[in-house]
Amino acid sequence: MLYEILFFGRGGQGAVTAANILVEAAMMEGKHGQGFPFFGAERRGAPVTAFARISDKPILRHGMFSEADIIVVLDPGLLDLGVVKRGVLRENGVVVVNTEKDHIPPGSLNHRGRARIYRVDATRIARELGLVIAGWPVVNTSMLGALAKATGLIGVESVEKAIGDYFGGKAGELNKLAAERAYGETKLVLEV
Repeated sequence: MLYEILFFGRGGQGAVTAANILVEAAMMEGKHGQGFPFFGAERRGAPVTAFARISDKPILRHGMFSEADIIVVLDPGLLDLGVVKRGVLRENGVVVVNTEKDHIPPGSLNHRGRARIYRVDATRIARELGLVIAGWPVVNTSMLGALAKATGLIGVESVEKAIGDYFGGKAGELNKLAAERAYGETKLVLEV
C-alpha cells in the first residue's frame, strides 16, 4: 500500500530532514520511499512543506501532492495561519501535531471522512534535550517518533537507526532519545 505524508513546518525545524530520515527508516524495513521538499525563499521561520511516500512496492508517482494519508505538523502556529489547510487528509488519515494542548482549533484541517489526531509536545522534548539551534527547538526527530507511534507505518527502532546514521555521534544519540521519548509521550486527542 502506498502512503503519502505531508510535513508542515518552518525553516529551521527540520521538516525536510524528517522526510528524508523517514524514507531511510522505511527502506531499512524493506519498503520503498521517496522524500523531497518545497519551500520558497530560504529563511529560518518561513513555512516549509516536505513530502514523503512510503510503499511496499516500487513507487511510480513523482512530484508534489496535496492529498495525504498522514499529515505531520511541526509548528502548531501553522494551523492557526491556515497553512496546513493547503493539504487534504484522506479518509481514515492520521494527523500528528507538535503541541502541548489537547485541543486542535476547529476548522484548521481539511479532511475527507474519518481522521485520528495525535499530539506530542516535541518542543518541550527538544528544549529538555538541548536540541536548539539559533534559539529554535529542532523538533523533527521527536515528530518522527510520534509518527511511528501514531501510525505504525514504521518501527521506532528503524527510526532511531536512521537518525543515528544521519547524525552520528552525540547529536545522533540525543536525536534518537528525542524520538524515543516522543514515541512514549504521543497520545490520541481526537477522532473525527
